Amino acid sequence: MAVNLSVRLDLSLLAGLRPAALPSPPRGVWRYGAVLPVPVEHAVSLGEGGTPLVHLERLGRRLGLPRLYAKDESRNPTWSYKDRLCAVAVSHAVATGARVITISSTGNHGASTAAYAARAGLPCVIFTLASVPDTMKTLMQAYGAAVVACPTSESRWQLMREGVERLGWYPTSGFVIPPIGSNPYGIEGYKTIAWEIAEDLGWTAPDVVVVPSAYSDGLYGIWKGWAELQTLGLVKDTPRMIAAEPFGPLANALERGLEAPELVAGGASAAFSIASRYGTWQGLAALKQSGGAGVRITDEGLFEAQRALGREEGLFAEPSSATSLAAVMQLAARKALDPEQTIVVVLTSGGLKDPGASRTWLPPVP
Repeated sequence: MAVNLSVRLDLSLLAGLRPAALPSPPRGVWRYGAVLPVPVEHAVSLGEGGTPLVHLERLGRRLGLPRLYAKDESRNPTWSYKDRLCAVAVSHAVATGARVITISSTGNHGASTAAYAARAGLPCVIFTLASVPDTMKTLMQAYGAAVVACPTSESRWQLMREGVERLGWYPTSGFVIPPIGSNPYGIEGYKTIAWEIAEDLGWTAPDVVVVPSAYSDGLYGIWKGWAELQTLGLVKDTPRMIAAEPFGPLANALERGLEAPELVAGGASAAFSIASRYGTWQGLAALKQSGGAGVRITDEGLFEAQRALGREEGLFAEPSSATSLAAVMQLAARKALDPEQTIVVVLTSGGLKDPGASRTWLPPVP
């Protein structure tokens, strides 16, 4: 069974850490440098992090969930939460003397890697899929990366692996089959989502955190943040983690009591950037350790969530991103959520990343 590596920090060195000891604002990823694996002086930054926690009052009232919030990650520099991963990963690349950055991506991760590589003054090579929308290809190329379109996910991973193993390129994503997740140093950047949510909620944890999930980098990184916050005594409890996934490899593994996810059936999905038939061990571990669950998402469900966010709350999320709210809407319809609970959906990226998908449910402009 292949598993990803995870960074281990000696939290005993931070014993007694209290919120007042954190650097003063501006808020952002590097404000929490004490729990990141790269010294702040090596930070490659575009001002990532510090995104708002938005109370979804109208939508929550309709769903019977008055304490429903959205962590709006579209406010990051390249408009997705991948900026947290890439800021830390590229900073680590610079600190370790990397000469070329590489990644395999269908969009957000690639665009973010290209932007941070450019910020660091390093060349970047991206392997993507030929089927990826032109908007995503444009975003990746706009930051100066060399972008190569491949016919299948497996072929792009193989090419990337050649670059890493033969040429010494620094990877910000995974490149092995079955997938095990991204650069472990970069995944540490996602912990800062938990820290920001905790701070916005007065140093308490919500009851539930819902994250769109493919290879579970964000899901696991956020969960690791909560576990470390609890270890440091900064929050009393940790939330249940919910994975929103189009094909449900983690849901399948939990339902069948598997030790590791197995390959599941797939198909077409509007949430193409997270539409994976593979699950990862780290994602399953986050769900098991938190008492969480996986929720399968349909195109109909995610478009309903995307419409609701836009029309009721003024938030335009990418289809893949809206899966987190789609999961909550499903669970609410089944009466599987406590109305008294505080629930946070992570909106991972903005709707203009894939405007073509949204046009399918919008009427023609008269």
